[in-house]
Amino acid sequence: MSTNDPERLVDGDAGDEERRIESALRPRRLEDFPGQTRVRDQLSLVLEAARRRESPPDHVLLSGPPGLGKTTLAMIIAAELEQPIRITSGPAIQHAGDLASILSSLAEGEVLFLDEIHRMARPAEEMLYLAMEDFRVDVIVGKGPGATAIPLELPPFTVVGATTRSGLLPAPLRDRFGFTGHLDFYKTEDLVTILTKNARLLEIDADREGIEHIASRSRGTPRIANRLLRRVRDWAQVYGQQSVDLESANAALTLFDVDDQGLDRLDRAVLEALCRRFGGGPVGLSTLAVAVGEEPDTVETVAEPFLVREGFMIRTPRGRAASPQAWEHLGLTPPPPQKGVQGTASQDALPLDSRNGRLGN
Repeated sequence: MSTNDPERLVDGDAGDEERRIESALRPRRLEDFPGQTRVRDQLSLVLEAARRRESPPDHVLLSGPPGLGKTTLAMIIAAELEQPIRITSGPAIQHAGDLASILSSLAEGEVLFLDEIHRMARPAEEMLYLAMEDFRVDVIVGKGPGATAIPLELPPFTVVGATTRSGLLPAPLRDRFGFTGHLDFYKTEDLVTILTKNARLLEIDADREGIEHIASRSRGTPRIANRLLRRVRDWAQVYGQQSVDLESANAALTLFDVDDQGLDRLDRAVLEALCRRFGGGPVGLSTLAVAVGEEPDTVETVAEPFLVREGFMIRTPRGRAASPQAWEHLGLTPPPPQKGVQGTASQDALPLDSRNGRLGN
């Protein structure tokens, strides 16, 4: 394995392997970013217009389920603008002072990437409003009646926010973003393209059938596809397989509890709880999360989007319910339909619990 090829992974400490792999597999330019054609074309236009004006582009908000490439797109934006990127996250900014220290150290044109921006503390959000719109922050000096606000001018910069739950962003913050892109789950053919390229970078000898099988069981998510590719590689190496084919891919994914529909342990646990414990539902999110031993956020952001999209789960005003497809997948017979349990997987505008903003708790 050559150490002079920048597209090849080199040997090193096992502890650094995952970081090296993730870094090597990320596309570096927008033209190399697979899938998400609509968002990619829109973003390309925004960046090209900014380059021609020789000014920072409008602030960018990227939303969508985890693992679809929001962080990668943020890095690509900085690379396309030929500017440095500062990376932080909403949970790390719990005080306005934390944000002020970051903003005051930004260079002109720098990209500030805020992952999980919906989890920022409210005082920091309010400071961010002003910084994004007027490129200044008010630093409070002193306490009590003698406190004084000193305005601090900031050089122009670009905020790239990423969120899995854009509905939790307050309207004033959401309105500060000039461009909002929503990333959808990937088609299988796009995942095949990603896996084919990454198999070459990882020096994995894989045939088309093996790659397609991994892609079809990756939940439409590149992060999961890349992880499964590495696990199939591990299986092939341990069991002496010279290449990844359909048989080895199927055996490896079965070992790692990924079934033929792409459902993993958590997905099946959710469906098992819905069908076996709650008669198919409807059941509130919090109750369902307790039944599977997970946090409600985990069930809502990790399992639910895929299950709803694939037609295994139905969102109703009274909670989550199992679809006929879920019963069939588990090999169970559904009970007779209950009056009043209506809903489709495409329902989006549903009543929210006024206390916690969750559906059917």
